[in-house]
Amino acid sequence: MSTLTPLEMIRQVGNGLLSFPVTHFDGQFEFDERAFRGHVAWLLEHRPASLFAAGGTGEFFSLTLNEFSRVVSAAVSETARRVPVLAGCGYGTRTAMEFARAAEVAGADGLLLFPPYLVNAEPAGIVRHVQSICASTRLGVVFYNRDNAILNESALEQLCDVCPNLVGFKDGYGDLELMTRICTRLGERLVYIGGLPTAETFALPYLDIGVTTYSSAIFNFLPRFAQEFYQAVRRHDRATISVMLREFVLPYIVIRGRRKGYAVSIVKAGLAAVGRPAGPVRPPLTDLEASEVQELKKLIAGRA
Repeated sequence: MSTLTPLEMIRQVGNGLLSFPVTHFDGQFEFDERAFRGHVAWLLEHRPASLFAAGGTGEFFSLTLNEFSRVVSAAVSETARRVPVLAGCGYGTRTAMEFARAAEVAGADGLLLFPPYLVNAEPAGIVRHVQSICASTRLGVVFYNRDNAILNESALEQLCDVCPNLVGFKDGYGDLELMTRICTRLGERLVYIGGLPTAETFALPYLDIGVTTYSSAIFNFLPRFAQEFYQAVRRHDRATISVMLREFVLPYIVIRGRRKGYAVSIVKAGLAAVGRPAGPVRPPLTDLEASEVQELKKLIAGRA
């Protein structure tokens, strides 16, 4: 059971770079808990502000409820309360409530609420969905604004009025005007997290409108590089950021953008490239082609 209140949890989340570890699988696509724990322990050496277990990079969408519970429990045990652990949560409302309860039992400190599965709904329906999940748990909730669950500042304000444990907003949509309206309207009521693919690309402009942190998938395999980039963002060091974007992040994005689902696949390929393999991605995702793996290895060389 978490010892952090929602406000205590989210304050820690907003104070540094966020780690979204992959979920390790063996050759038969079964969860490899020992390898996952070892990976979490290594990530903690590089001082993330919090850890998001079974998130998008952690292939939440491929996990059964039992597997999800094992992943979150392993993360909680390995972190030993040194940093907050937030768990992914999603699908339809009733199913998401089951995942929320499982995360709470597993000891998570908060939830990252993904869009509901498949359906496109009106904002009023999304509001009811989020409200129901918030009401089902004592954990702090971070709403992930993306894909088929986009809320504006008015809908978000409505939720904040009735959901005291809605404490964070992660943006995966990329509308700077909308983010400016949200940050201006809601101010310090929420902590804002950058959540676009390869969030480093957007980190500096987002910081200027109040987004103090972001999810770094690169942190999985190049944690020192990821932290150096984050620190450069925090001090508005545009020259350093430009070099790091040009020499690594933007070429990395070129590889990531070649196939659907590569946002996860390329992270596991990166781990293999630095000698910390995490196993394959589960279907329907596909692993990088052999030539792309070699291209990535060359890009990573000397940075690990």
